[in-house]
Amino acid sequence: MTDPSVDRPTLRLLPGHDRRLRAGHPWVFSNELDWSPAMRRLVPGVQVRLESAAGRAEGTFMFNTRSLIAARRLARDPDAVIDRGFVAERLERAAALRARLFVAPFHRLCHAEGDAMPGLVIDRYGDVLVVEHNSAGMAALEAEILAALAGLCAPTAVVARDDSAARTLEGLGERVGLLAGILPERLTVEEGGVTFPVDPLGGQKTGWFYDQRFNRDAVAALAQGARVLDVYCHTGAFGLRCAAAGAAHVTLADRSEPALALAAETARANGLADRVDIVRAEAFGLLERFAGEGARFDLVVCDPPAFAKSRKDHGPALKGYEKLARLAAPLVTPGGFLFLASCSHHVSAEEFATSVARGLARSGRDGRVLRAAGAGPDHPVHPHLPESAYLKAELLQLD
Repeated sequence: MTDPSVDRPTLRLLPGHDRRLRAGHPWVFSNELDWSPAMRRLVPGVQVRLESAAGRAEGTFMFNTRSLIAARRLARDPDAVIDRGFVAERLERAAALRARLFVAPFHRLCHAEGDAMPGLVIDRYGDVLVVEHNSAGMAALEAEILAALAGLCAPTAVVARDDSAARTLEGLGERVGLLAGILPERLTVEEGGVTFPVDPLGGQKTGWFYDQRFNRDAVAALAQGARVLDVYCHTGAFGLRCAAAGAAHVTLADRSEPALALAAETARANGLADRVDIVRAEAFGLLERFAGEGARFDLVVCDPPAFAKSRKDHGPALKGYEKLARLAAPLVTPGGFLFLASCSHHVSAEEFATSVARGLARSGRDGRVLRAAGAGPDHPVHPHLPESAYLKAELLQLD
């Protein structure tokens, strides 16, 4: 919707810095703007009109003086009305896509720029929604977002998980709590025949990792009769999916005692405990110890937390993924399978694949890549932001 009477500040790009926007890129970096003292006084998250140096209108943007990504496009129309109706239309479109992709309402409902809502992440657990406002502009639209969600799916509860590192880059503080409604005493998600408990207030991220769902499907499909090692297992999603798919035995390993306790509880609740062992250990040390003991597995899963949380970690992360592949490969039986993943934004898919290949070579193992994948389709990627495809995964068979 357009309203010519919309009054918003006008910002201007430096000469020659409008080419990316004209090509479809949704971001403007701070060094691309013609700064003025008045701009520096604008409230973070304010909506602005952006123009090229020649005065060509580029659209309506969210602006934040504190962020390297200074402006994020909301609409190509410079006079677009950004209200509850605007937010509702965007979220309805995102929900319609998920309805085509999934039978049950358990998925990522909104994935930031991929759903044209810059910085907004929403995970859906049936009637419970967990929201991350990872940009100042979306934080400023919280009331409109809540109203739109109420009209969209009438949630029984909406939780804020505003504790991501992305908020720090936007100059935002941390917040975790209930925004609306009442949380049920028990919240679960069912996947591959296993019922997993979800803790939207105290669990990692929003309480569950929907992004790996299709990768877990692929791994579990190979688990019948297999001996499985799930390293960095957290609450056991990969390993317990394998157990439910008929694995002969599963070893879950992590260094987090609370995560392992929840994994053990989930195994018992789903009747899988008799085929599941729990090991508390640091990953690299455990892999070395198993190799020394001659332990072998038909399927090894390594899904670590991000090795590169910032650009300065890039080099060490690549070495870390190489080492992980080098230590994990010797534990795989000939003809068995190795699954490795990276959720590091600052490591590309090509770099990850190269690190894995180097690790395999150093281990003396050969094999083939059966699947190279990222997050599921409920995590869509903006076509001009390939770097936002943070999840990389490879499933290999080793000789």
